[in-house]
Amino acid sequence: MADNLTRNDLIDALEVILQGQLRAVRSLRAGPKPRRRRADGRKSNIQTVIDILTASGEPLHVNEIIARARRDHGVDLKRESIVSALTKKVLDGDTFRRTADSAESGQRFRSMVDT
Repeated sequence: MADNLTRNDLIDALEVILQGQLRAVRSLRAGPKPRRRRADGRKSNIQTVIDILTASGEPLHVNEIIARARRDHGVDLKRESIVSALTKKVLDGDTFRRTADSAESGQRFRSMVDT
């Protein structure tokens, strides 16, 4: 960094930072974005899982979630895909939480929508 920053360089950097902060504040004021519906009218796999967990009112093992999706919704969920998506949601801290260590009793998930 042998180059010295000019006054205009600093003002430009501050402007970019402040524009980003203003966008963030405006998005908070606007509230959450409405959920997009699929063009074909079907639910996403995650929405199906949310519905299943909310209806059950209790934590379910991923195998039970898959079985209920097939039985109640006519949807075949791929285990690896669902576990990956649920794990991401658990780590994000929204929508789902893991209720037991997978080594102890398998992968059980609970919806945070109903809590």
